[in-house]
Amino acid sequence: MLKSVLIANRGEIARRVIRTAKRLGIRTVAVYSDADAKAPHVREADEAVHIGASPAKESYLRGEKIIAAAKQTGAEAIHPGYGFLSENADFAQAVIDAGLIWIGPAPDSIRAMGLKDAAKKLMAEAGVPVTPGYLGEDQSEARLQKEADAIGYPVLIKAVAGGGGKGMRKVEKAGEFKAALASAKREAAAAFGDDRVLLEMYVQRPRHIEVQVFGDRHGNVVHLFERDCSLQRRHQKVIEEAPAPGMDEAARKAVTDAAVLAARAVNYVGAGTVEFIADASEGLSGDRIWFMEMNTRLQVEHPVTEEITGQDLVEWQLRVASGEKLPLRQEALKINGHAIEARLYAEDPSTGFLPSTGRMRAFDLPENVRVDTGVEVGDEISPHYDPMIAKFIAHAPTRAAAVAQLAEALARVCIFPVKANAGFLVRALESERFKRGDVDTALIGSAGVSLTDRPAPSERLCSLAAASFAEEASRFDRSPWRDLMGFRLNAPNSARVRMRLGAEEVAAPVFVDGQKPWSEQEFSWFDPPTQKVILFERGDTYEFTLDTGERAEGEAAVGDGAILSPMPGKIVSVAAKAGVALKKGDPILVLEAMKMEHTLTAPFDGKLTELNAKAGAQVSEGVLLAKLEKLEKE
Repeated sequence: MLKSVLIANRGEIARRVIRTAKRLGIRTVAVYSDADAKAPHVREADEAVHIGASPAKESYLRGEKIIAAAKQTGAEAIHPGYGFLSENADFAQAVIDAGLIWIGPAPDSIRAMGLKDAAKKLMAEAGVPVTPGYLGEDQSEARLQKEADAIGYPVLIKAVAGGGGKGMRKVEKAGEFKAALASAKREAAAAFGDDRVLLEMYVQRPRHIEVQVFGDRHGNVVHLFERDCSLQRRHQKVIEEAPAPGMDEAARKAVTDAAVLAARAVNYVGAGTVEFIADASEGLSGDRIWFMEMNTRLQVEHPVTEEITGQDLVEWQLRVASGEKLPLRQEALKINGHAIEARLYAEDPSTGFLPSTGRMRAFDLPENVRVDTGVEVGDEISPHYDPMIAKFIAHAPTRAAAVAQLAEALARVCIFPVKANAGFLVRALESERFKRGDVDTALIGSAGVSLTDRPAPSERLCSLAAASFAEEASRFDRSPWRDLMGFRLNAPNSARVRMRLGAEEVAAPVFVDGQKPWSEQEFSWFDPPTQKVILFERGDTYEFTLDTGERAEGEAAVGDGAILSPMPGKIVSVAAKAGVALKKGDPILVLEAMKMEHTLTAPFDGKLTELNAKAGAQVSEGVLLAKLEKLEKE
């Protein structure tokens, strides 16, 4: 067994590797950037080395600094986690050339699967079914347009390198192809340094099915069953589960056999995931499942596989890297119950899932499920890295029980002032389609605002806000008259507080059925810096202020159609011109931040009266980029 390992990553995956390594008696070394100097993974490792400034390209993507840190600390091996350099074949080779152990597949295997077009060609030759499309080397706009027209619309543009939904665009019709191609290429170049794309037939009712595979250096390859990752937004996974709903044994055998065949075709060693696209228009069937790509690393969603199999996949990685055989043979692996995972992101679903940054002054998580996270209260969500805050994983004997358990856990999440998607996740889990297992990658989009928009607060919650303001005021006025607030002879107590919830006016009683609602006080928090009462209900955050008769400047601006920069970033394109009339949802500009492109759109029908955005410009958070005025009705 290895004696020491350096984790070339950050956040929850670094903590995840450290946890298993310590259990096995392996010394751990962390690396960190300026932004992560006080991060939990730095404290939990036996040793930590600073490797550069906050941007990933100056720290976590600097392979030579990571290898130097391993040499400096005497680490035997490097575990790349996922993201960053985990699928970089050149880095893997450099680690090996430095005399260190690479915890992952051989560089040749990474190269074989690293480019989607080459991987699909290889899989087709190996007898693995692949999605019809264009994999050619001619990347000219004219050729790609011609091939898309031949495939038929809708068509999918996908970056040849990388993953995570970056550089991926669905194109509905021929006239939209040129703009979508340019956007996909920009995003791919920014994320992977490679703007090449491939084209695929767009499956009309797609489900994302993937299979966990594992190989060792002794020629053994097994699968650990499938996961369903169909619940996605902007091509990024949101909720993953295992096993896949509606997967019968015949379909399971077809997809797992294909995954093992794919792994053997590249002499795979270590943990990997073979991803398939399934046409679910008539249920899951082995003859309508096609290979998409292979991720040559551990996946974010690996915990659901761990929960249903009872195996520690990081331990498997460490043992295989030490030269051991796989811990179990295929026949010994069984499915036990159902597991489901949700990704808690720092983002605002109501604004098109725009990421949110800032310091988390409130961060309370439930204890009834497994929670993997890399942050704690007081930590800052930085614009430099992926906006995932935590992963919630529930395991139960049945799917229904696991879904209910996960929804209840997410309903208890309390985060402020960073915005998060907990309420959105609760609504997704409790939607009728999801509960009955009727899932596909379009579920979130087809549900519309029923999932993304925060519901109005309950009357009880408004009364709790009113009571919280009253209690805060009483701390500074302890007179008998204050204690008698709302008192009436021969009638229930009555006192109302005028408040604001964003731009909305709210008036609520301090008393409910004559009593203060202190039984729910644990969900209420008065924030002195902002003079707000913060309440949490079913995963959503509600920020109440006292109504002084004046509207806050920021609220007025947003209500009047101001388009503010939601975070620091770079303007990559401007789609509208000042003076033009726009419909609600029309694109105004595209902002690149937190490794993704974000389209800022018109919040309502109106005229664009102001535009302060130029392509290539860097902007900070809160800058007025554009302003829209509502058109007067005739």
